[in-house]
Amino acid sequence: MKLHLNNTVGSNAITGHGEGSVSVNNQPIDHALIVTPDKIIDPWQIANLSALSLIDFAHLLELKPELVIFGSGKSFRFPDAHIMAAFAQANIGFEVMDTAAACRTYNVLAGEGRNVAAALLV
Repeated sequence: MKLHLNNTVGSNAITGHGEGSVSVNNQPIDHALIVTPDKIIDPWQIANLSALSLIDFAHLLELKPELVIFGSGKSFRFPDAHIMAAFAQANIGFEVMDTAAACRTYNVLAGEGRNVAAALLV
């Protein structure tokens, strides 16, 4: 799906998503990544996709966004509870959705000027 660029999003906008890729600022990316309004972590280094650990999310904790949107790929799946607990202890919201929904939600929240990070599995 192609998304229309909203000029209020900031410097990094998710401009499209589809089977096996996400476009950020009109550049297609076919692997896991993290997007914030002012930073792109590409690739997002994940040790084991089928068994995500707190170490995989450590960089997100260091960024200290107010909210992390975790796009879990094509299907909806939660990471282990201890990962979500670490974000709660740091007073960082953590929402889980499929990657398509995460892309749309990121653009809306970034467009509102929120300090948001999208951690996307593609």
